[in-house]
Amino acid sequence: MNQEKIIIAIDGFSSTGKSTVAKQIAKHLGYIYIDSGAMYRAVTFFAMTQGFIDNEKFNIEGLISKLKSIDIGFKFNEDLGFAEVYLNGENIENQIRTLEVSNFVSIVSAIPELRQQLVLQQQKMGIKKGVVMDGRDIGTVVFPDAELKLFMTASADTRALRRFQELKSKGENVLYEDVLKNVQERDYLDSTRADSPLFKADDAIEIDNSNMSMEEQFETILKLVMAVLNK
Repeated sequence: MNQEKIIIAIDGFSSTGKSTVAKQIAKHLGYIYIDSGAMYRAVTFFAMTQGFIDNEKFNIEGLISKLKSIDIGFKFNEDLGFAEVYLNGENIENQIRTLEVSNFVSIVSAIPELRQQLVLQQQKMGIKKGVVMDGRDIGTVVFPDAELKLFMTASADTRALRRFQELKSKGENVLYEDVLKNVQERDYLDSTRADSPLFKADDAIEIDNSNMSMEEQFETILKLVMAVLNK
């Protein structure tokens, strides 16, 4: 067996379970898991709390001027079993997972200056390999030479229901219709933005998990990982 570590890039639409399976695979292999989407959510949360974006306006130039003052980090939580997101030293893991942040994240993440800055950070994280990273442009922009690229998809209804149930379990007062609308809007924005739009890399393996359990998804992807490692 080839013991050399690889980079596993997992892209796909929102609420396809990318982060969940990425965490599982990383834990199984003893790899580092990096949630690139959380980095964009962190900047979105920063923009919201600093008054740069709301339902009425988006001060893009104001946010760009503050990008260098944004420090995003990950710290492993032993009790939870995964790394939580920190913004300028503050744990914001729960705050960035709300529907409100979801409503703005695709708009914020479309800023070219922001993408350039975060892509550089993400590439540095993968220099030593042994990384599982999920997002929208990991296999196409961040790690175009990744040894394994996956593209996750599922129907919009399925993804909205998963997201709705997740938010309700956390005590959020949300409507399914609002979650479905958010999923559909994010699909459009992510796929049509000018800088690093979401699309399947030519050499990525597409996985439609609309009818897969979490266990089936994990086993399917683990087989693909082991096939690469055993080359």
